[in-house]
Amino acid sequence: MLRVFGSQVLNSKVFGMVSEDNVIEDSASVEDDFDGDDYDYDDGGDYYDDDYGDAGDDDDDYGLVEDDDVDDPGAMVSRRPKLGYTVLQEADIKQRQEDDISKVSTVLSLSQVEATILLRHYNWNVNEVHDEWFSDEERVRKSVGLFERPVVDVSDASKFTCGICFDLLPCDNFASASCGHPFCRECWQGYICTSINDGPGCLLLRCPEPSCKAAVGPDMIDKLAPCEEKEKYSQFLLRSYIEDNREAKWCPAPGCENAVNFAVGGGDFDVTCLCSYRFCWNCTVEAHRPVDCETVTKWMLKNSVDGENVNWILHNSKTCPKCKRPIEKNQGCMHMTCTPPCSYEFCWLCLRAWSSHGVATGGFYSCNVYEAEMQKGNVDAEMRREMAKNSFEKYTHYYERWASNQSSREKALEDLNRMESENMEKLCNVQCTTMSQLKCITEAWLQIVECRRVLKWTYAYGYYLPEHEKTKTQFFEYLQGEAEAGLERLHRCAEKELDKYVTADGPLSDFDDFRTKLTGLTSVTKTYFENLVRALENGLEDVNSTACNKIVSPRSPASPRSPTGRNGKGRGSRGKESPRAGGSPKNVDDTSK
Repeated sequence: MLRVFGSQVLNSKVFGMVSEDNVIEDSASVEDDFDGDDYDYDDGGDYYDDDYGDAGDDDDDYGLVEDDDVDDPGAMVSRRPKLGYTVLQEADIKQRQEDDISKVSTVLSLSQVEATILLRHYNWNVNEVHDEWFSDEERVRKSVGLFERPVVDVSDASKFTCGICFDLLPCDNFASASCGHPFCRECWQGYICTSINDGPGCLLLRCPEPSCKAAVGPDMIDKLAPCEEKEKYSQFLLRSYIEDNREAKWCPAPGCENAVNFAVGGGDFDVTCLCSYRFCWNCTVEAHRPVDCETVTKWMLKNSVDGENVNWILHNSKTCPKCKRPIEKNQGCMHMTCTPPCSYEFCWLCLRAWSSHGVATGGFYSCNVYEAEMQKGNVDAEMRREMAKNSFEKYTHYYERWASNQSSREKALEDLNRMESENMEKLCNVQCTTMSQLKCITEAWLQIVECRRVLKWTYAYGYYLPEHEKTKTQFFEYLQGEAEAGLERLHRCAEKELDKYVTADGPLSDFDDFRTKLTGLTSVTKTYFENLVRALENGLEDVNSTACNKIVSPRSPASPRSPTGRNGKGRGSRGKESPRAGGSPKNVDDTSK
């Protein structure tokens, strides 16, 4: 599986929402704070303790920002080069482009224009330009279109005939590229403007002479093109520095003009632009860890094409035997009548003419012909229709939950912004506390946003899990369910329980207990998702007989999915209210009301 969120790049606690100094001192205090019917985190020998008990202390970090970065967004940006990528603004791109041009110009003793043409031809790869040039300068000049001397000598002429408009004009009305072919300025201008308006292909512009391959450089554009076309050409040239560079890509966020320069081979493709948009550098889709790019591509294609509409038609309708139009059965009777002008009457079951039905077929509203065909195994169309129906229902199951978590994530982002812009200061005043003491609230919301994103993509992962791998499916559903249950508790606490402290008339005595509870839930939820992400990125290879026995053979009937725990509840579950993996989307939507 393609690893899209590796740990090699993450040298610091970039994902953790709660620092070790702010988290409650030990696991015993977590149980003390959350003991009861609703919050019961058992230290029994379950999957998390056996295999991932120290997940929170690993070097693999799974989150958004460090604690210290919540109050200082600039700190997050300043560390980007350490993470293996750098966000480039327009000024940065121009500076890098100019540096490369100057470097090639100096080393190869060429003009800035010639260096620009060379770099553009070799996709702005300075090393490749040097290698090719020193290997065979003459071949490079010929292929690129850099002429050392003009092929046409017109120095003695006072007038020329333009090869395009055939006007005889004075020499000061003419211009030529390095080849020397003279054309009047008006024709040059029309030629250049047309090429620029046609798109980025103008960067590879050649001499208008059909047999000439001389390159037309930026100097000719500056000298002959109008201001509007000059600006377009400059933008094409600037964008080519990113689009032709294998180590840089534009941020796909709407309206963002930043680029991301990535150290290819770092293993972790998740990057965050200065505009705060987070995406996968490899496929430029929104960040989709822990699902690989191939799965995301298939899933997004499936969501966008009309294939599922076809499946719906297949299992909800049949084609009229006469006119072949699809007909939906909207009543219980098997007697179907096609719409005019066809008006053909037929049996819904066997698709034969209704006039042939009667006593011989077992009665007007019974069809033993169909039953006989079923016994002979000749109802292939019905089988295909049933398979299509099952496939559609499976897709709908996963898509609804994928979309629900997306909408919940968007709602959580809105709540986070409202909390930071409106409620934090109000909460400080009402509860008589400081902003630094309320940092746990921002951390909780950031964790919710990130976990909603991860959970959303786990449903795409689950859709493509092979059906015959039952053990992996059970293992995946267990991990997903535990993570989702923890997230629902955290989301409910941050969304609903916090409200009473914001709207209170004065400080409440249990506000410190609430902060401790919220901090603990954030930490526990983070651990659940670390385990889930790690397992999925490893292709669920961690599933073994011990873990399977714990998942398949629950110790208590009170919690059918829980491997172990007090009162029949495993780590992170809430008895009957614990959401199952792939359960009703209501569990997801509750938090966004």
